[in-house]
Amino acid sequence: MFDKILIANRGEIALRVIRAAREMGIASVAVHSTADADAMHVRMADESVCIGPPSGTQSYLHIPAIIAACEVTGAQAIHPGYGFLSENANFVQIVEDHDLTFIGPSAAHIRMMGDKITAKETAEKLGIPVVPGSPGGVPDVESARKIAGDMGYPVIIKATAGGGGRGMKVAENEAKLENAFRTARSEAKAAFGNDEVYIEKYLQKPRHIEVQVFGDGQGNGVHLAERDCSLQRRHQKVFEEAPGPAITPEERARIGSVCAKAIGEMGYAGAGTIEFLYEDGEFYFIEMNTRLQVEHPVTEGIFGVDLVREQIRVAEGLPLSFTQDDLTINGHAIEIRINAEKLPNFSPSPGKITQYHAPGGLGVRMDSALYDGYSIPPYYDSLIGKLIVHGRDRPEALARLRRALGELVIDGIDTTIPLFHALLSEEDILTGKYDIHWLEHWLAENMG
Repeated sequence: MFDKILIANRGEIALRVIRAAREMGIASVAVHSTADADAMHVRMADESVCIGPPSGTQSYLHIPAIIAACEVTGAQAIHPGYGFLSENANFVQIVEDHDLTFIGPSAAHIRMMGDKITAKETAEKLGIPVVPGSPGGVPDVESARKIAGDMGYPVIIKATAGGGGRGMKVAENEAKLENAFRTARSEAKAAFGNDEVYIEKYLQKPRHIEVQVFGDGQGNGVHLAERDCSLQRRHQKVFEEAPGPAITPEERARIGSVCAKAIGEMGYAGAGTIEFLYEDGEFYFIEMNTRLQVEHPVTEGIFGVDLVREQIRVAEGLPLSFTQDDLTINGHAIEIRINAEKLPNFSPSPGKITQYHAPGGLGVRMDSALYDGYSIPPYYDSLIGKLIVHGRDRPEALARLRRALGELVIDGIDTTIPLFHALLSEEDILTGKYDIHWLEHWLAENMG
């Protein structure tokens, strides 16, 4: 067992890891920038170390400072949370070179899935269904034109090292291909330092479905069903639920068994998410995230499993504490992401919290690092809280979400709370009839 772990992150995910560690009898070390000296994760950890100024590149992304914090405090392992260094293979290698344990998958698996082309090739070899597309990177416009012509329009051009919607452009026809291709390459170069792109068939009205997987690095792999994350703005998720309202039990068993088998064959260790576009009963692989997801609480809600605890156990070299047969879906869970943003433009809204009241009651969970008097710094992601509800079925979960949302108070700044009040009155949301384009269209009509 680890005696002490360091959390290389901030905010609600740092708190989440601290709580899991404390229940396991493991001491925690929080790292923080000067801007986060009064943050809740610093207050709740057993120890804390300042690792730099406000800028993320000089603090939470500053690897030497994080390693030094481990050496000073005697922490034996590092939990990366999500974002920042969570999918940085070089960081994992440095951690291991310093005789520390990275609580997550190997550097090799992170590299494999971090490159979109390699990930797709790996998925195909493991029997995971993929979106039709180019066999690798596309070097120039002429090659792109031929591939797109053979495949049929519309097509989507994606950065091989991409994420978050950057370096991603749709071409509805040949006339728009060249501009989309050049723009995608330019964005990819600026965002990732790599302008390589590939082409895939563009599905018209798919849903975004992700399968939660877990492996112990000893050949054992399981799936914990799927989450529907289709409600997105600019490729950023805002509302997630599990199980997916459009997925049948037969489809769930089929794609879940494929993913669990693949994780076992890979020898993958830790939490991961295999993401798909889903349309007309078919799943198409788009990427794998080799970390804990922001929306992991909805999976915990329907299975009663602590995924962070399991991450720590697996990193200690222990086998999974459950088998596939132990996992049975119980009810329905929904998460909404609450950001410090001003509507309708979603512009950042940092500032001082004058009043904060978290909702409570049966089936309600609020993951947040807010407190009365806390000043949200302007340097980081605008996510300030996640409201998660669980019910016996989807209607009960929606009713509970509406009630809990009415209890939530965050004063002093602008937030996206009004967006969710509005969405919960929409028939398509209540019936689960939405796709990845639904929210963008709704926002254009209602907040444009």
